[in-house]
Amino acid sequence: MRTVFLGTSAFAASVLRALAASPHRPLLVVTRPDRPQGRGRRLASPPVADVARELGLELDQPASVNDEEARARIAAAGPEAVCVCAFGALIKEPLLSDYEMLNVHPSLLPRWRGAAPVERAIMAGDPETGVSIMRVTAGLDSGPVCAQVTTPIEATDTYGTLAERLEGLGAKLLIEALDRHPDCVEQDETGATYADKLTPADRRLDPMRGAVELDRIIRALNPHIGAAIDLPDGERLGVWTARPIESPDPAPAPGELALDGPLPVFGCSPGALELLSVQPAGKRAMAAADWLRGRRR
Repeated sequence: MRTVFLGTSAFAASVLRALAASPHRPLLVVTRPDRPQGRGRRLASPPVADVARELGLELDQPASVNDEEARARIAAAGPEAVCVCAFGALIKEPLLSDYEMLNVHPSLLPRWRGAAPVERAIMAGDPETGVSIMRVTAGLDSGPVCAQVTTPIEATDTYGTLAERLEGLGAKLLIEALDRHPDCVEQDETGATYADKLTPADRRLDPMRGAVELDRIIRALNPHIGAAIDLPDGERLGVWTARPIESPDPAPAPGELALDGPLPVFGCSPGALELLSVQPAGKRAMAAADWLRGRRR
């Protein structure tokens, strides 16, 4: 089938790589423009642009996919289907109605519509998640669903491990949908939940939450964003991995960072977190034991 691919993120880049190796290799890849990134604010390409160039795929990075020129480039490719995955920009009419658009969304729709479905599923303690293939409509991830596949969320899953599984499942399911053209079913609006975009507030580990809940937040933000705690001196300490302790003895008060053991222990309510790997401000991530030894000097 003749396809065009719209995507931006690393998740989308993985799906693109699989799609390009299938009989539905995209004739055109559309992604977002290069943008400043990192501390140096240097221009960097989206992951999808990098993969498209690597694979020799025709690439377009318009300011808006809805502009007349961008729509003309898509039309010139003559797609029978437009595949969308983590594009990160609103697709409007008439583009919506011009083509069959299939979106790869990493959740079991209608649960976790929106920008951060993988992270929100881990944070919420969901026992499972999955991938949905849905037709793109004007609503937020509310189009009819053509196919779904589930996967359990393991107690040790991070965003990185879970997203990697979902990338593979999503790519396989998209290719199967292009092969088989399954019927689509409208979503049940009564089950809809929304995965709001992550903000700096989501990174802060609130000691008035339980240790198990905070552990889920840490895992949901690893390895791409990272969680953090506030130190008594006003600095923030990044936390990449931790272990919940439900009944610590002795128990540090909520918000207290106990430094008298082999590892730092952060008091929660209830329980505590034994910190395993951390990142001091302005430094690289390190084993929490090494950070603790340096702090004691």
